[in-house]
Amino acid sequence: MKKFITLCVLIALCLTLFPAASQAKVQRNPGGIMPFLVGCCWGLREGTEWNEGAQMHWREWCRIIPVVGLVIAVWDGIECAGGITAHQWAEKNGANWY
Repeated sequence: MKKFITLCVLIALCLTLFPAASQAKVQRNPGGIMPFLVGCCWGLREGTEWNEGAQMHWREWCRIIPVVGLVIAVWDGIECAGGITAHQWAEKNGANWY
């Protein structure tokens, strides 16, 4: 189990080093199974953003993993407490996330 958690943390760390490949939102038709699943698992904001072409950040995908999801949630909370806005996040990570 420790090896699995270590692997997840290393993958997450590596993903932070790679900038977004595209600076534009993906064109996709709204509705379907993916927005349904995204909306069920992550909520209304994520599902509607998926319909608009926004991608989910790797930190949002990691929320599914039980222990890692808790660490990511605390990490997100720390960043939000620091005052980061969605516009700053989009400038930092690429416009395709928001």
